[in-house]
Amino acid sequence: MSKILLINPSYSGTYGSTKVGIINPIMPTMGLAALAGMALERGHQVRILDMSHSPYDWRQVRKILVEQRPDVVGITATTPLVNQLRDISVLCKDISPDILVVGGGAHISAMPAETLAESCLDAAIPGEAEFVFADLIDGKDPKDISGLYYRDRGGAVHCTGPRPVLQNLDDLPMPAWHLYDPREYKKKVSRLYASHPPLTTAEFSRGCVFKCDFCASKLTMAQGYRKKSPARCAEEVKYLESLGWKEFLLTDDIFTSDNQWAVEVCESIIRSGAKINWTCTNGIRVESANDELFQKMRGAGCYRVAFGFESGNDRVLQGFGKGGKATIAQGQVAVKMARRAGIDTLGFFLLGLSADTRETMMDTINYARTLELDMLKFSVTIPFPGTAMFNNYVGQGLITSFDWDKYHHYSDEELFTHPDFSYTDILEFLNLSFKRSILGNPRFIFRRLMRGFRTGEFFWDLYYFPGYLMASAQNSNHASQYHYYAAERWPRFEFSKEKIQGREWQKATLRADS
Repeated sequence: MSKILLINPSYSGTYGSTKVGIINPIMPTMGLAALAGMALERGHQVRILDMSHSPYDWRQVRKILVEQRPDVVGITATTPLVNQLRDISVLCKDISPDILVVGGGAHISAMPAETLAESCLDAAIPGEAEFVFADLIDGKDPKDISGLYYRDRGGAVHCTGPRPVLQNLDDLPMPAWHLYDPREYKKKVSRLYASHPPLTTAEFSRGCVFKCDFCASKLTMAQGYRKKSPARCAEEVKYLESLGWKEFLLTDDIFTSDNQWAVEVCESIIRSGAKINWTCTNGIRVESANDELFQKMRGAGCYRVAFGFESGNDRVLQGFGKGGKATIAQGQVAVKMARRAGIDTLGFFLLGLSADTRETMMDTINYARTLELDMLKFSVTIPFPGTAMFNNYVGQGLITSFDWDKYHHYSDEELFTHPDFSYTDILEFLNLSFKRSILGNPRFIFRRLMRGFRTGEFFWDLYYFPGYLMASAQNSNHASQYHYYAAERWPRFEFSKEKIQGREWQKATLRADS
């Protein structure tokens, strides 16, 4: 039996003091809850350290490492958090070289070998990690575990080849939500983000069948779509309720794409008698909107759906690979359907998409003004590692920085040059988007006021509004966001167009193990 510490890094540098920083997504991490559930089923001891709500403090990590003396440390990281992973990996090895340090998450799924090369990780798990991680902590020889990148005693990196994705999600143990204390999260999440805290996360399905060029979800959850049974979904919801959680965010990429299954899930939740609120704040596709489905979702406790509109121009939607029947006209229909069912609506918009022009970015801003949304969010489109956008921009020599701390949607420092306009142009439209679509949009303000009086949340809007007015649309002073333990001792990997395009590093390890 091993003692395991799972770590979720700090989000404070990602959102900083930006306008969207007032909607901080502070909640338990689904990935770590799933890993912990699997580890507990195998008989191991598990603790989760969630630093998402506070600034990164390596001293806090060191204190817990010394006190707990874990055999295994698992760290999850998206791209803007991966430097924290690198720092923690050095810290772990300084405390004890015998600690097995494992990395996972979105960035590792995109660059597993490279992340090993620029950190002190012993192993990296791209994609679905539950069974790979469980085999590793059980003591199985790494070379016999498919789906793993690992470092041998001589320091050489090896890849064991891909692992088939799990087809029956009901085979997974219950996520270990009980390792998170609901009381600690009740006051940490923004009341604009969660109306009924404490908030946690849940997962009913995995995967996506679409190929947007800015999205790398296929690396973590695979291409395709797999679903839990409606009965299993309801069982999880009842379990969450029993633990004291009052609301959950559904992390699924395309929950409503199979309307009949989604209706059955909602009916199963209703039959279970669970009285818990939930949202599809991760976003659903506009062409999956359905009056009956939205009515069922509302009856099952869903009070908000988010739509990934991305652009207000149909040519751009097709240009970046949105696929399906997603159009700006269908977006308007979807919002009206949700509102008819009494569900709040949130819209996500991206500026600087690969197919954008200055004119189409203005189309997006104007489109957002016309939609009957209760909340909306604009972001800069960042070419994250693992996306087709990143690979294409690398090939064109448009990526200007591999400093992962700067890779977030509100960076004011140039990470790339768009083929048709400057990064400064995108930031100009980002600032304009909030002015025209929110502050300069009387219909939105009136709608928000009426919602506040209807729901009793008017005073929360009043509480957050001054901070929103004073905050900037983008984040700056990245260097001051983190105080690292040993940045000067992080292993270095020299990224180049040739290495990323050819993936020579990974090809070499794959050939060596074949």
